[in-house]
Amino acid sequence: MFNRINVLLFGLAMMLAQSVWAATEEDPWEGFNRAMFSFNDAVDGAVLKPLAKGYKAVTPSPVQKGVSNFFSNLGEIGNISNNLLQGKWDQTASSTWRFIINSTAGWFGIFDVASEMGLKKYDEDFGQTLAYWGVSSGPYLVLPFFGPSTVRDGTGRVFDMTYDDGISYLSVNSDERLGLLALDVVETRARLLNVESMVFGDRYSFIRDVYLQNRTYEIYDGNIPQKPQSDRSTQADGSWENEDDSSWGDEDDSSWGDEDDSNWGDEDSSWQEDNAGSSWSE
Repeated sequence: MFNRINVLLFGLAMMLAQSVWAATEEDPWEGFNRAMFSFNDAVDGAVLKPLAKGYKAVTPSPVQKGVSNFFSNLGEIGNISNNLLQGKWDQTASSTWRFIINSTAGWFGIFDVASEMGLKKYDEDFGQTLAYWGVSSGPYLVLPFFGPSTVRDGTGRVFDMTYDDGISYLSVNSDERLGLLALDVVETRARLLNVESMVFGDRYSFIRDVYLQNRTYEIYDGNIPQKPQSDRSTQADGSWENEDDSSWGDEDDSSWGDEDDSNWGDEDSSWQEDNAGSSWSE
C-alpha cells in the first residue's frame, strides 16, 4: 500500500514538473489542476472505486439508503447554519425541522420521514455563504483527494469540516469518528458509480465545466440572474468568463437538475458532497 502511494506521489511530482497545458482565463492554474486531477484519479482507481464497488455489492439496497439518509441528516447541521447566515429564514426553519424530525421519528436519520411530510431539503455550505456575502469565487482549483473546487469554495470547505461537520457532534471516540468518515466517503463514491457513463470527451474539462455550472446554479438557488450582453465578462458570483462565452456558469445553460434538486445521481447527493467533499469519476 505504501509503495503504491509513493509511486503515486512520484508520478504527481513528475506531472507537476512537466505540465505544459496552457492556462485559460477561467482556469489559470490548469497545468497544476490537471496534474492533481490525474493524482486523484489514480487514488480513486487504486483505493476508493474498488471499495465502493465492494460496498455496493455486499450491502443491501435498503441498508445503503439508510446509510445515505443518516449522513444526509447530519448534513442538515451545516444547512441550518448556512441558511441562517444567508438570512434564508424559511429554509432555516425547514432544515431545522427536518433535522429534529428525522433524528427522532426517523431513528437518527436512517429514515427520511421529513421528506414524506413535505419538508424540502435545502443544501447549503459555507462556500455558498461566502458567495452570498459577495466574495469572489477566484480561480478554479482541484484539491488533492477532494476534487473540483475554487479558491472560495476551498476556503468554505475548511470551515465546513471544522465547524459544520455533523460527525463531530456525535459522542464517538477518534477511531469511531474515522470509521464514520471512511464510511461516508465510500458511500458517497458508491452513489457516483452510476453516473460515470455520463462523462465524455476530455474528462478534466467535462468535470470542471459541470462543477462550475452546478455551483452557479446552487449559489443562486436555480434563479440565475440575466446579465446584459455588455456586462458578460464577469459573472455575478465573481467567476470569470471567456469572450467566446465559455463561462463558469452561463445563464442559458447552468442548471444540472430541476429547481428542487440540482444534484447528480442520488437525490441526496450533489456533485460534491458537502460532508464528504469528494467528487470522483472514471
